[in-house]
Amino acid sequence: MDSTTNLLGALTRAVSDRVEAGLRANLKRSGEAASALVFLGYTPGISVEILRQVLSLSHPGTVRLIDRLVDDGLVERRKTEDGRAVALHLTRNGDKLRIELLNVRNDVLETTLNNLSEDEREIFGHLTAKVLSALPKTELDKHHICRQCSVSLCSSDCPIPGSAEILAPYIQDKERRHA
Repeated sequence: MDSTTNLLGALTRAVSDRVEAGLRANLKRSGEAASALVFLGYTPGISVEILRQVLSLSHPGTVRLIDRLVDDGLVERRKTEDGRAVALHLTRNGDKLRIELLNVRNDVLETTLNNLSEDEREIFGHLTAKVLSALPKTELDKHHICRQCSVSLCSSDCPIPGSAEILAPYIQDKERRHA
């Protein structure tokens, strides 16, 4: 291991801790609750099974998470046309909180980069995209990595575009309406 590798480890841990603390303060829940709300916002109507895979949770763990979010008035279950599955959707309060969570995350990330010049930010962005593009091995990996992303911010040049890229126009309109 070299110094750069070690610095990357420290940076990712510090940023992750700050983002998680900010999200937990707004949501009053830990774990993958924030990720679930963010992801449901750009994939409305997904099943518990898809959400489970994206969040890397067990099926019972995902059901308990959804139960808590339903009890909090943030998520609702709707029947699908064939009646065999349940479609998950954010409520109005869930959508509002999702935007707040994205703003908290973005504020932490902006603060992290404050001491970089515009040129340094551009270079850092290119290097980060290069490293990030090599990480996902499957389509599911892409969604797992981006489960808390402000997808609209990189929808046109995402280094790891997944099938959610198709939703880019919807995402941009929805986030703009609630910003």
